[in-house]
Parts: sequence; C-alpha cells; structure tokens
Amino acid sequence: MKKYTVRYERDDDGWWVATVRGIRGCHTQGRTIEEAERRIRDALGLFIDDAESVALERNVHLPAKIRQELKMLSSAKKRADRASAAAQALTRKAVIDLRKKLGLSVRDAGTLLGLSGQRVQQLSER
Repeated sequence: MKKYTVRYERDDDGWWVATVRGIRGCHTQGRTIEEAERRIRDALGLFIDDAESVALERNVHLPAKIRQELKMLSSAKKRADRASAAAQALTRKAVIDLRKKLGLSVRDAGTLLGLSGQRVQQLSER
C-alpha cells in the first residue's frame, strides 16, 4: 500500500495547514486535524488515482516543549497499560486461588477482592 506523509501545521489564524510531502502543490487547510485530513485526501485525489486507498502518515508540527510532553504522556500510558495487564493477571490468579484452592464462594471471593460476584464468576470460568 502506498503511503504519503502529511505535515500538519497551525497557521496564525488557528487553522491546520496540511501539506503532502513529495507532491508539489498538494496542500489544504481545515479547522481541525480531522477536517484537514479529509480535505488533503481530496486534494491528493487531484494528483493520484487511488487517493482514497492510500495510507496517510501524520506529521504534526508542534513546539518542542509540547512534543516532549506528548512523548512523556505516551510513555506513561504504555506503563499504565502494562500495569493494568499485570493487575488483571494477578486478579485472575487470585480468583482461581480463592475459589479452587480455598473453596470460597463467589460472593466471599468478590468481597475480598473488591469485585462483583458476576466478575468473580466470569474470571472463574476462564
């Protein structure tokens, strides 16, 4: 699949200006990134035949400080996702241990884990 890089940059009036790299004269603008992206695909259609099916890679130009903040946010989200997955695995193991090894009821296991009986039942069946 053909891929084009589109640079998005805010102008002085707050509009997003979208420019396709490597295709001279292929640019447009929109009030939002999404609107600019829809419009740049339309503009790209004036230059190539399969504009609706090509992949567009976003290159959003932002100030360095904000780019760094977004990078830190992305890292924090990845760490949170890993921690969430680990917590889910531990919860599943705790449910199995409480139910099968100790023979606790769904209700008692739920009380100890802070889960609903329904959720304990779901985890027990997996």
